[in-house]
Amino acid sequence: MPANNGSTGGTRRLVIVESPAKAKTIRDYLGAGYMVESSIGHIRDLPERADDIPEKYKGEPWARLGVNVDHEFEPLYVVNADKRSQVSKLKQLLKDADELYLATDEDREGEAIAWHLREVLKPKVPVHRMVFHEITPQAIRDAVANPRDLNLRLVDAQETRRILDRLYGYEVSPVLWKKVKPRLSAGRVQSVATRLVVERERERMAFTSAHYWDLQALFDTGKAEERPRDFTATLTSVDGKRVAQGRDFATTGLLKTNDVLHLSEAAAGELAGRLQGSSFAVKSVERKPYTRKPYAPFRTTTLQQEASRKLGFSAKYTMQVAQRLYENGFITYMRTDSITLSETAVAAARSQAIKLYGSAYVPDKPRVYTSKVKSAQEAHEAIRPSGEEFRTPGETGLNGDQFRLYELIWQRTVSSQMKDAVGESVTVKVRGASATGEDVEFSASGRTITFYGFLKAYVEGADDPSTDRDDSEKRLPNLTEGDALSVSRLDVAGHSTKPPARYTEASLVKEMEDREIGRPSTYASIIGTILDRGYVFKKGTALVPSFLAFAVVNLLEQHFGNLVDYDFTAEMEKVLDDIANDRAERVPELQRFYYGEDGDEGLKEMVTDLGDIDAKEISSFPIKDTDIVIRVGRYGPYLDRGGARVNVPEDMTPDELTAEKAEELFSRPTGDREMGTDPVTGHMIVAKDGRFGPYVTEILPTQEEETPKRRTKKADAAKPRTSSLFKSMSLDTVTLEDALKLLSIPRVVGELEGEEVVAYNGKFGPYLKKATETRSLAAEEELFTVTIEQAKELFSQPKPRGRGRAAAAPPLRELGEDPNSKKPVVVKEGRFGPYVTDGETNASLRKGDTVEEITIERAAELLAERRERAPAPKKTTTRKAPAKKAPAKKPAAKS
Repeated sequence: MPANNGSTGGTRRLVIVESPAKAKTIRDYLGAGYMVESSIGHIRDLPERADDIPEKYKGEPWARLGVNVDHEFEPLYVVNADKRSQVSKLKQLLKDADELYLATDEDREGEAIAWHLREVLKPKVPVHRMVFHEITPQAIRDAVANPRDLNLRLVDAQETRRILDRLYGYEVSPVLWKKVKPRLSAGRVQSVATRLVVERERERMAFTSAHYWDLQALFDTGKAEERPRDFTATLTSVDGKRVAQGRDFATTGLLKTNDVLHLSEAAAGELAGRLQGSSFAVKSVERKPYTRKPYAPFRTTTLQQEASRKLGFSAKYTMQVAQRLYENGFITYMRTDSITLSETAVAAARSQAIKLYGSAYVPDKPRVYTSKVKSAQEAHEAIRPSGEEFRTPGETGLNGDQFRLYELIWQRTVSSQMKDAVGESVTVKVRGASATGEDVEFSASGRTITFYGFLKAYVEGADDPSTDRDDSEKRLPNLTEGDALSVSRLDVAGHSTKPPARYTEASLVKEMEDREIGRPSTYASIIGTILDRGYVFKKGTALVPSFLAFAVVNLLEQHFGNLVDYDFTAEMEKVLDDIANDRAERVPELQRFYYGEDGDEGLKEMVTDLGDIDAKEISSFPIKDTDIVIRVGRYGPYLDRGGARVNVPEDMTPDELTAEKAEELFSRPTGDREMGTDPVTGHMIVAKDGRFGPYVTEILPTQEEETPKRRTKKADAAKPRTSSLFKSMSLDTVTLEDALKLLSIPRVVGELEGEEVVAYNGKFGPYLKKATETRSLAAEEELFTVTIEQAKELFSQPKPRGRGRAAAAPPLRELGEDPNSKKPVVVKEGRFGPYVTDGETNASLRKGDTVEEITIERAAELLAERRERAPAPKKTTTRKAPAKKAPAKKPAAKS
């Protein structure tokens, strides 16, 4: 029961929010007369498992979907098993309330949660919908004083989304299980996001790099007093013909046009030779005013993008940190596509800008921002610091990642109400002639900022690290037309075109928003899902598709093309918006999606006939100009050449698997190498490369054909001896002698205190075992040499606790300071492979991360995610003694 339980007399109000943290903050603001409790998220949903389906519906043909597709797509809702006790608690609290306030988030999902609460609790008291976009005392008081009714159109839109996603997932995922791999999942937005990442990788795989050269000249003005007196310019034309640059080449590596001069390295070198000793002069100087306007305040997607660029946060982690800031009253609601600020917020931002930077940095009139996103819902406000007066980051008392994200939001909001940055951009063209009379032209650009304006407070990051920041300057000497110049240095510069960059979380969020795929509030969970499902992994900050993703997308494109079509997916979002705005109805739209209309195939028909889907073809990808095929198997990708197979290394990205690399993989020892015969057993010993690394094993004689009457049980069948290679061994050098030694493990060392001592090579390294006691060995080679006397000495010593079994090995790399814990981060080698640690939190490197390439930003992200997943401390509960059974009442005496 909450501390303030409303039992002080007068009207008693029950306020229900989603999270305990939000409940605690609001409870403190409302005080006596209010009971504030949380639903702990959704209290009911469509059934997830067959066990969740009520008994009376289990025989229905639609029951597995949780949606009655035969009767107006009526959903079957069940209270989540882990929420039943909370629902009981809410019902009990409601008995003591005179009014019910549903104070869930003000978006569609929040509206749906409020509706579900009303449907499950069945209140007999007045029900009010209480909405607010920031958690401050004044905002909460205003929300209580101005409630509204539930918006059933928003509920309809959210319910339609949930049903669409359920039908898509539950109908298409089984197709993936049958044709690609068990336990895969498909999703209405998830699959389209995966397709985007796969298509970008296809572009990279099809890309052919072009090489081109130009000249870089360092020109000197000869003016000693000039600062700077020299500048670098690039060759742009020869005899009036423009020198080819990267933009002039197609993805095939060929020029798009013949109207440009493609210089080879030799031609550029020869031209440089002909320009030695030539005279140069300024041909023209073009000056233009430079203006940069402030960036709009954050909405959900731009916050995710900027937190990724500047703080190294994943989209999911950004939203988790923002959620805590919102629930504790530091920022406004963080799921919004609006960039509008309230009048109060504008005044607060302007006031703080004047206080910190002076009135010269604030325009006379407030700035007003309107969204360029077509489907933006302007009902909410932009993400900003909460309150009528903004707290500076230092005044919040926050620390770690909450401080860093708040600071980012605060800077962006304040800067949005400041003046433009102004300056001057300059383009200088330099003309000269070669020894053979060729007319050459060089060009240089510069920029100076004369008034920094909003850039004093905030500068936006960029996805491309080579891009100049908005506050960067490049000063050129003060030049005029006709000025003579001398060449201090003339270099031949080579360049290569680059394939399109892989998506990062930031750029994928931007791409999905630009294409209007999904809702901004769902992007974090979508990216999290495709990472967790193994469709995508990270290499640094880049999102790399797995070969499994290629197989899944291949199937969906060929047989469910409409479902992963970008325009179709965007159109579905517009349909949901139309339902929310009372321009469309739920049932007809679901009918059209599931059953089709006017000859257009619906989902049900698509998943009915799967006979024409060739599972092998779907998961096969020929490598160009070879007879090698990449195949996606149950245990991962492998190369196939006429039946010969070789595994694809787990960390290899699809665009790296070229024809040359494939040939190299086939040229490596396969591991299926006969080494000789065991002189004791006569069995052939072979070395193999398996899923878990290289190993040696023996080939047992083929058993006689079993009669149908009596088959040997699998458990009774003889099993070949098998042993993994030591870390110091390799498949191409291991000998028969080595193999026989390996197959002798586990080795009986001797006997101590009546118990056998055995040497094992385990998951965590070599060790000795005596009954239930174990002791680690220092090296794998000791498995062959350790004696019973040495074993006796080891067992006589206390067993080391935890990981401190030996002197700590030096770190593999030092990365720098964790911005959250402020402690140094290093990379170490652990039992399960390399991991990063700040001394308190450990996080394993993921697929795509390498010891050599991991950055402090990526390490900080891994550590932050690990902290977020850390289990909450267990509550200690005292078990109550069972109540004594009351004595049975005696029957009344007869009169």
